[in-house]
Amino acid sequence: MDIAYTVEQLRDAVTDAVRAPSLHNTQPWRFRLRDGGIEVLVDASRRLPATDPSGWGVRIACGAALFNLRLALAVAGTPARVRLRPYPAEPDVVARLVPDLPRRPTPTEQSLHAAIPRRFSNRAPFWPDPVPADVRWRLAEAARAELCWLELLIGVSAVNAFAEIARSAHRVLERDPAYRAERTDWVRTEPAPDGVPAAAGGPQSEPQDLLPSRGFGGLDRAPGRDFEPEPLVAVLGSAGNTAVDQVVAGQALQRVLLTATDSGLSASMLSQPIEVPGAREQLRLSLGRFGTPQMVLRIGYGQPGSPTPRRDVDEVLELPVHP
Repeated sequence: MDIAYTVEQLRDAVTDAVRAPSLHNTQPWRFRLRDGGIEVLVDASRRLPATDPSGWGVRIACGAALFNLRLALAVAGTPARVRLRPYPAEPDVVARLVPDLPRRPTPTEQSLHAAIPRRFSNRAPFWPDPVPADVRWRLAEAARAELCWLELLIGVSAVNAFAEIARSAHRVLERDPAYRAERTDWVRTEPAPDGVPAAAGGPQSEPQDLLPSRGFGGLDRAPGRDFEPEPLVAVLGSAGNTAVDQVVAGQALQRVLLTATDSGLSASMLSQPIEVPGAREQLRLSLGRFGTPQMVLRIGYGQPGSPTPRRDVDEVLELPVHP
């Protein structure tokens, strides 16, 4: 058994890790090889002080990248044992991975890994086709496999109640000029390796829309292209809300998103009711669940699109320096 990961293994795995989602596609992560292990770190220069003052969004994103990293290593036959937040004196080190016993990847690992390059946020209207019960079960199981829960809001009354919380949170956020300016800073009208391309920002919101949208500068929608009247809304939650819980939730989020992709579904994220503390508590109480909501997903069947750009792998690596 290998007792250390190599630079080549790190580079190959990080190629998949960077395909994880992040707020405004900031890609707030770094990866390094230290003492034979791979470490995932927060890139403090890519934090969003107005949108994500607590660092919750960064830890969710790094957890999602960690899940991709785990998948890539497992499919390569070099699975990892993971310690979250391993160094109390280094809080920006999110996780450390060391080689576990070599084994063949499971069919689930292979299918989820194959979905990584096909996963992206689809902010356009979905088709009205309902998500079948067996697929909804798969999504909930994906969250459970990562020690989280996924509450699916079924029916008009449940979705309408959530929509009121989400719209209220959206209004609170939009009143902050720093929040609006920060979002604008990450909209890209020219090719760029990060940020949200205006073409991927979804259509401009309309007064009749049930759920709020961030407004990344998308185009006006064509007549008759309203959003689905009864979307499948899923709330992902964790047992607590410590930094470790948030990294765990990020891993669960990515497993749910890849499971959705593997099932032929599209998804987009609604984090406004998570970003406003009062709205998050209102959402938790409305669900009657123990634990903390960490992300909200809108899930359905939609037109194919394309993933947003990513920075070059070399930009996010910290390689050992040999004398």
